[in-house]
Amino acid sequence: MENMDDTSGSSFEDMGEMHQRMKEEEEEEAEGEAGAGEEEDGEFLGMKGLRGQLGRQVADQMWQVGKRQASRAFSLYANIDILRPYFDVEPVQVRARLLESMIPVKMINFPQKIAGELYGPLMLVFTLVAILLHGMKTSDTIIREGTLMGTAIGTCFGYWLGVSSFMYFLAYLCNAQITMVQMLSLLGYGLFGHCITLFVTYNIHFHSLFYIFWLVVGGLSTLRMVAVLVSRTVGHTQRLILCGTLAALHMLFLLYLHFAYHKVVEGILDTLEGPNMPPFQRVARDIPVVSNAILNTTAKAIALTL
Repeated sequence: MENMDDTSGSSFEDMGEMHQRMKEEEEEEAEGEAGAGEEEDGEFLGMKGLRGQLGRQVADQMWQVGKRQASRAFSLYANIDILRPYFDVEPVQVRARLLESMIPVKMINFPQKIAGELYGPLMLVFTLVAILLHGMKTSDTIIREGTLMGTAIGTCFGYWLGVSSFMYFLAYLCNAQITMVQMLSLLGYGLFGHCITLFVTYNIHFHSLFYIFWLVVGGLSTLRMVAVLVSRTVGHTQRLILCGTLAALHMLFLLYLHFAYHKVVEGILDTLEGPNMPPFQRVARDIPVVSNAILNTTAKAIALTL
């Protein structure tokens, strides 16, 4: 019996140890699962934080791009606002200045007033471009792929801007009291005489009529500009250099537009695109004498046979 009791006691102890071990294993498994869950939660939170960082970066980039676009639009509007005073003019004022550009005023003691606006000169340059295109059409010049319009715009704007810049530089050397905007306005309104002369002489083809308009109309507009520059320049030598250069360039430009512009443009077009080739036409060829003899012999043989 004693042996049986000892055996049963030891078996109970073994069962207790096994139960304890199973409990410990369950606790270890639970701790492992909890640790894995915490790691998964950490990974999830890390991914979420990374996504939040990316979202903030994208939002910052979008904000910077929008800010740049807004600043560009504001600067563009500011630049347009700077140019607005030069084009803020009434049509009545433009008409009066067009008439004044043909009337020379002899006033040397005080500087004559120059309109500091560019609307009228710009419209006169575009008008001169249209007159040149009209003259090229009346002279039967073939227009190819818009080259003619580009040449006219380049010629007119090149003269206006180029000669104005050159004369402003020369006026600076001669110590004349004139700004770049005033020089652009003065030379632009001086093109009014060119527009009248070319418009009339392109529709009425008489060289004598052109020379009359060249001397009278072109001369009046040139004298107007010369009178203004004389009133704003000190010294006889400086006046002679400045006014003589402007008068020569202005009058020679009108001669060039009437006589040489069409030929120069046609030469440029021929150089760029090749000469104008006539369309292909069928031409009747002469029948050789041998062919005539053969035809006559054949006709006689057929007649004898019949």
